[in-house]
Amino acid sequence: MRSLVIGTRGSSLAMCQAQLVQTRLEERFPGRPIRLAAITAQADKDPELPLTMMSGEGVFVKELETALLESRVDLAVHSMKDLPLDVPRGLRLAAVLEREEPRDALVSRSGQPFDQLPSGSRIGTSSPRRQSQLLYRRKDLQILEIRGNVDTRMRKLDEGRYDAIVVAACGLIRLGLEERVTEYLDLTTMLPEPGQGALAVEVRADDLDLQEMMGGFDDPTSRACVEAERAFLRALGGGCRVPIAAYAQGSSGMLQLEGAVLSPDGSRRLRDRATGSLESPTALGEVLAQRLSAQGAEELLSTERKSTRP
Repeated sequence: MRSLVIGTRGSSLAMCQAQLVQTRLEERFPGRPIRLAAITAQADKDPELPLTMMSGEGVFVKELETALLESRVDLAVHSMKDLPLDVPRGLRLAAVLEREEPRDALVSRSGQPFDQLPSGSRIGTSSPRRQSQLLYRRKDLQILEIRGNVDTRMRKLDEGRYDAIVVAACGLIRLGLEERVTEYLDLTTMLPEPGQGALAVEVRADDLDLQEMMGGFDDPTSRACVEAERAFLRALGGGCRVPIAAYAQGSSGMLQLEGAVLSPDGSRRLRDRATGSLESPTALGEVLAQRLSAQGAEELLSTERKSTRP
């Protein structure tokens, strides 16, 4: 019986997510040897370096994908939001697991929710998407860079370096830290990163047996939702370093996609929604991108790209 090696980053959250996949595989294929292999990603090598200073996209996944291509691991587990829009030649996205909590969470030292934080409060986030949406709602806040895994960010908060931090709620939930959540930020305040809350499993394109095995874990609705969000991002020419947000929901064979583009300082926001067939998620993402482009999204993004160019 073929043994399997699951590649993952070494952070506590990444290991937890990989263990979720490992457990599901062990339950469905009892007796099959399965182990985890921790791979250090570019973003983990210097956890204090701002993401905007790192080269290119995929700073959380490149090393894992290289390990896959070199057959050092058989599958890799990623946070969907970390995956670049283009899957490398020779790899396939074998499964998108059922999406969990997509929202962002505020964790504040005082226990005060977002709207009650005092003026001048120091909010930690490394995401331009989060920064711009926070400032759109409250320009009186100080938005400060924060890096590191979830454990590191929570420690920095507890040490008093920040008054609050904003992180993906699903990470806190998966780590058993849900009690630390002060507030789940509603979608009117904070649209998530495309793919946030979903886990992706990547395999080699020529590994047909493993593709078939993982196909049983694929959630079609979650896959369609993230495909619509990523198509929206792709059509706008965006990535993780520009303030673009999107969230899709599916039911009764239909998808509703909501997207936003903001200026870095939160002074301008373009936001719209579109509805389409669950069977055509890419087309839906492109339609919504065209709507926002017609409203001036390209101008906002052009300004942001110039400001972040090395």
